[in-house]
Amino acid sequence: MDLDTVREVVVARDREDLAGLGPGTVVLAGGTWLYSEPQDGVERLVDITGLGWTPVAMDAGGLEIAATCTLAQLADSRYPARWTGTALFGQACGALLASHKIRRTATVGGNVCLALPAGAVLAALTALGGYALVWGPRMDRWIPLSQFVFGPGNTRLNTGDMLRAIRIPEPNLRARTAFRKIALAPLGRSGAVVMGRRNLDGSCHLTLSAATRRPVVLEFDEVPGGSELTATIDAVNPRLWYDDPHGSPDWRHHVSTLLAAEVAAELAGGDA
Repeated sequence: MDLDTVREVVVARDREDLAGLGPGTVVLAGGTWLYSEPQDGVERLVDITGLGWTPVAMDAGGLEIAATCTLAQLADSRYPARWTGTALFGQACGALLASHKIRRTATVGGNVCLALPAGAVLAALTALGGYALVWGPRMDRWIPLSQFVFGPGNTRLNTGDMLRAIRIPEPNLRARTAFRKIALAPLGRSGAVVMGRRNLDGSCHLTLSAATRRPVVLEFDEVPGGSELTATIDAVNPRLWYDDPHGSPDWRHHVSTLLAAEVAAELAGGDA
């Protein structure tokens, strides 16, 4: 779709070119959502793909994923075999209603910053305990992804802020993970997605998404049993269950409980 209100396009080459982010100015990376519908009031685009950030950078401390990393680069990069948690990347990309062409263009930063309930990549990075590096006009800051999103399209980004990268600590990448999804159609928008992470110390995190207005992380000292798991999900704030044509809140609550039980059983499977 043409953006006929845009009067200027700036290709950023260094951080100084990011000055002026605010009302009327939008960051452009993949642009798959930006060009999908009218963007009234957008007069200026700042293209950050010219900054040349390394899509995925690995070191002893973990993994850093640039905001400009495409979904295909995230899913298809070669990671150390011990980083079993990276299996969630391909599974999350497969949970999105996106063609191969879109996956080669859409970016991790876009999926995170749009903060949509169906943002499966956002959910996977949250499930792995990721942190967002936010560049601000006055100071930079790290924000846990579990605290980054308030609701659909509502994040902790302030005027002039920009997401630079996502950092995942190395121990989390070595965790055992499990993934479950349900949708009303085989290739339809996810109605509920549950991702689980069993840490090296035995503690467990379950992340609910698609069914909820934002990723909801449930923490346990160990993989929960059925009654504990059900009670914890029942205690989720009722306002967090999402309501749209892809599923009612009651249905999403119910199927999330079933999927979470399957995830927990898979995470506990190695104990037998």
